[in-house]
Amino acid sequence: MSEKGLTRRQFVQAGALAAGLAAGAAATAAQAGQADTRKILNYNPDMEYRRLGKTGLMVSAVSLGGHWKRINKMVRAAGVGWLTADINDPDFQKNRYDVVARCIEAGINYIDACCGAEVIAYTRAVKGRRDRIYMGFSWCEKEIRHPDYRTKEALLKVFEDGLETSGLDYADLWRITMHEQSGRHTEGEVEEMMKALETAKKQGKARFIGFSSHDRPHIVRMIEKYSPLVDAICTPYTAKTKELPQDGIFQTVRKHDVGVFGIKPFASNFLFKGDGSLDSPAAKEDDELARLAVRCILCNPAITAPIPGLINTHQVDNMALAVKERRQLDRAEKARLDRAMDEAWASLPPDYQWLKDWEYV
Repeated sequence: MSEKGLTRRQFVQAGALAAGLAAGAAATAAQAGQADTRKILNYNPDMEYRRLGKTGLMVSAVSLGGHWKRINKMVRAAGVGWLTADINDPDFQKNRYDVVARCIEAGINYIDACCGAEVIAYTRAVKGRRDRIYMGFSWCEKEIRHPDYRTKEALLKVFEDGLETSGLDYADLWRITMHEQSGRHTEGEVEEMMKALETAKKQGKARFIGFSSHDRPHIVRMIEKYSPLVDAICTPYTAKTKELPQDGIFQTVRKHDVGVFGIKPFASNFLFKGDGSLDSPAAKEDDELARLAVRCILCNPAITAPIPGLINTHQVDNMALAVKERRQLDRAEKARLDRAMDEAWASLPPDYQWLKDWEYV
């Protein structure tokens, strides 16, 4: 499916989105103006930027996640599932290039790549404009969740080989993808992982370091134990997530000044009614729900940025609009989002029931 030759439905939706992007620019610019904009990478006055913990980096309040789920609705060669796409296919490469270009235009300045194919695809997409994007790096299929990659030496070799294979000179953030239930790792395995991360940072191959996990108690213990080292984490945070008043993960995050990238902001797309295609009958409703979800998530200032996977330039524009809209949801908007998230929760398949564990954090 091409992004050219828009149908009338798509043209009307695009026009409405553009009008929304024009509204509220002054408010967003005022938020960004709280920092020295000269030091913000790829600064756009229409984008909000948030401090990535102790790194001091100012990161766009919505950034680009690595996963390209449902991209088969845009690129025929993408197959039917996540990572079935042929990353060498010209249509796929054009799609990723166009999405990254629109992200840069919107002031988005961080891309999170979680696996080898994503690292390669996004490194290609940012070629010639690497100086406008922070690159997050993980090669999850060859990291600590697999028994062969649980030593400092093995992890460093994967990282260095990945940099060379993708053509990256360095990663702005090397965040190793641990087992979702990272408490299953032994203390020795975690120690080896942290040694590898620390070494890469000392060598200048990774500017900042961190990890990804779905295991909240273990995340807290790791941040407490390795607080001088952990710069940022990737962890689930949906529009249904609520922060506990005490003994929650975000008390630890704030105490140790750790940046947080929120994965699964749309409950792995179960929030939506449509299939992600531009001419879906549910496209307008899904756009509105996506913006409500992002606005809700950004009400927590401890979240640096949600990182949704985006499959077309329209979705990039929609996320840019969400950042510019009024942050707090009114009563009707909150009720609408609550209903939609209740429906999403009710439709979760068995392998995604774990998302419900992220309702109270």
